[in-house]
Amino acid sequence: MGKDNKNEEEEFDYDYDYNQEYDYKKQGKQEEEVVEETSAVKDSNGNPLKDGDAVMPIKDLKVKGASLNLKRGTVIKNIRLTGDDNAVECRVGKKTIVLKTAFLKKK
Repeated sequence: MGKDNKNEEEEFDYDYDYNQEYDYKKQGKQEEEVVEETSAVKDSNGNPLKDGDAVMPIKDLKVKGASLNLKRGTVIKNIRLTGDDNAVECRVGKKTIVLKTAFLKKK
């Protein structure tokens, strides 16, 4: 019996405050906000981009692997963000292409 009683006492942590209340929902929301702020995709002027924005190239771009040239000032609507902060996915005509944000500005 003496050994069983000691094991029970060792498992119980006297230094931990079991009465302390935590608001886990607020902590989770604060962590999500921090992640969103740090991983913001920005255009060439530093404006934040999000899904569905309209952008335009700041110079003529030749698209690799396609006979497509994007002229400066062409409006590209409904962009989608990728996992990379330096690239966005968009649809030009019937083709889906990935463009670097360094060559885009928000409309």
